[in-house]
Amino acid sequence: MTDRRALVVRGGWDGHHPVETTELFLPFLEKSGFDVRVEESNEIYADAEVMAATDLIVQSVTMSEISKEAFAGLRSAVEAGTGLAGWHGGIADSYRANSDYLHLIGGQFATHPGRPPAERPGDETDNYLSYTVDMTELGREHEITAGISDFSLTTEQYWVLHDDLIDVLATTTHPVQPYHPWHRPVTSPAVWTRQWGAGRIFVVTPGHSVDVLEDPNVRTIVERGMLWASRAARTS
Repeated sequence: MTDRRALVVRGGWDGHHPVETTELFLPFLEKSGFDVRVEESNEIYADAEVMAATDLIVQSVTMSEISKEAFAGLRSAVEAGTGLAGWHGGIADSYRANSDYLHLIGGQFATHPGRPPAERPGDETDNYLSYTVDMTELGREHEITAGISDFSLTTEQYWVLHDDLIDVLATTTHPVQPYHPWHRPVTSPAVWTRQWGAGRIFVVTPGHSVDVLEDPNVRTIVERGMLWASRAARTS
């Protein structure tokens, strides 16, 4: 039997496919020796006994809300050593009204620049751009991203507001376009880690849909990131 426990918490906006995307990684977690529990509500965070026994939280909850009690449980668990990992809006655009959650994560979705107005069909692909994920010097050496070269995607390109307490493993740059109001290129973190108390936090911004997460580079980064964040991985 395994003594590694993962808690998958999913919900929020359906446009990010929280069920389908998390199901993609359940076999990997189980193969990696985790006993996996799936919850459709973040209220599980308020259960101190469950949280104390959890080595890794994988969260996919875009927007939505979190109660005071649930957030306190989440933050306390991370500070005590529980890992927290996720992708795209499921972690970087959760609980917009909770400034303490934004502080915990270290980076928050601000926007995803769109295609030229004349090329927008009026659906979610309005914001699909071809862009590059560029490894930083740290990223070329870090165990999550080592051996992964810069790579390209066509999907939402997140513009992220962030602080200096994150360790950035990869970035993406938003170019100047005549139909956007900014006047110089803006570089945002695309993959980062964060130390919070005794816990580790891992975030990767690509992951709008299952096909993006199935990209070999993105999938490898997510899988390695979950293992890196897990408390069990650090103590076994």
